[in-house]
Amino acid sequence: MRLHNSYTNQVEEFKPIEEGKVKMYVCGPTVYDYAHLGHARCYITWDVLYRYLKFKGYDVTYCRNVTDVDDKILKKAEKEGKTPEEVSQYWYKQFTNSMNALHNLKPDIEPFATKTIGEMISIIKDLIKNGYAYEAGGDVYFRVKKFPKYGYLSKQPIDQLESGARIEVGELKEDPLDFALWKKDEKFGYNSPWGVGRPGWHIECSAMSRKYLGKTIDIHAGGADLIFPHHENEIAQSECANGCKFVNYWLHNGFVTINKEKMSKSLGNFLTIDDLLKKYDANTIRFFILTNHYRMPVEFSDESLSSAQAGVKRLMNAKRTKINDDLDITQTDSYKQFVEAMDDDLNTSKALAVLFDLANRANKDEQDAFTILYKLASVLGFSFEKAALSEDELTKAVEQVSEVLGEKFASMDELIEYRKKAREEKNWDVADKIRIALDECGIVVKDSKEGTVIEAK
Repeated sequence: MRLHNSYTNQVEEFKPIEEGKVKMYVCGPTVYDYAHLGHARCYITWDVLYRYLKFKGYDVTYCRNVTDVDDKILKKAEKEGKTPEEVSQYWYKQFTNSMNALHNLKPDIEPFATKTIGEMISIIKDLIKNGYAYEAGGDVYFRVKKFPKYGYLSKQPIDQLESGARIEVGELKEDPLDFALWKKDEKFGYNSPWGVGRPGWHIECSAMSRKYLGKTIDIHAGGADLIFPHHENEIAQSECANGCKFVNYWLHNGFVTINKEKMSKSLGNFLTIDDLLKKYDANTIRFFILTNHYRMPVEFSDESLSSAQAGVKRLMNAKRTKINDDLDITQTDSYKQFVEAMDDDLNTSKALAVLFDLANRANKDEQDAFTILYKLASVLGFSFEKAALSEDELTKAVEQVSEVLGEKFASMDELIEYRKKAREEKNWDVADKIRIALDECGIVVKDSKEGTVIEAK
């Protein structure tokens, strides 16, 4: 298996520290608002890596943190008259719901920054003791120039970084490049040897990674926007505190763009996962993301999502047969082609081509084709369960049927009740018109003794 290591900027053969085991850390969310499509891309990408490593037989420990102490959380708490904990807990639940809705597996470990403050203080004390950090007016800063490899991950020489560095008002840095490990904060802070304060963002991941995975880990992943300064700073403080290499393989996914601009909350051009799921199901969103190589930027548009939706339908509409659990798929050509694609730095677009071939073969009644499709598709996180109809799909269908019948219906429930009454009155013409109109909208109506059920075709 070969992966692109951002640190060396090369595709390298993956060799774990301990044979058969993988320690993997992914930078998690700062929980203060809805997760958006950019987050979906990041966490779907690393969910697929997690699934694939397990599929390959590795014993994986996947740790993804939750940043629940941050300036944005504090500002939201003050604005809404809530405690920071109330804000972070509420938005963590929303984030978890979004991840579940996208079929992302839960990480093995999901630590909260506020529960790891003691470990952060311990690392900072070691850095001060060894001359890599210093206290200044209740803040603590890391001495960047004490770490010669600083800038290697982001491929930025020190002199280039210096030209853009500034000391903000109130900061007591020795050097403009130095970054905060601890910030004085008497209102929302925690007790420390340097007074009441709270950790800087970068030290949080170093502390949680070390506590739950150890001083040196196999894989550290996240969005490309984290390369500098977050991951650069993590390397500096971790290697100076631990006295050893921090990460063997750095992996980064590309941006999601809208009109060639990165999608982000600060630019106000983001689409929330919840809003997307009203128009498209989880399989479609995953397909859209996995059609593109994870390191490349992805341009969002309704056309690209509609194309993904059509692709998903091809897979989901494959002729289904009973799953043959006794089949050893590792002996099949499809398995070998799928693994070859995924081993090539997670080439998911090639892996999808294998799935399409299997769907075509299943439609031709080839024995076990659907079994292989089902098992390989699950590695990419696709679900073959019938998707719940979105609010938009239901609204459009109701409007279309209303037009056909010349009657105005306020909801799908009202429409189904109207059809039920028509059937009771043996008005089969009206009942059939509704069924046919819904069928044209991609909705199947099933009548049984238990009642009427509607589902996507």
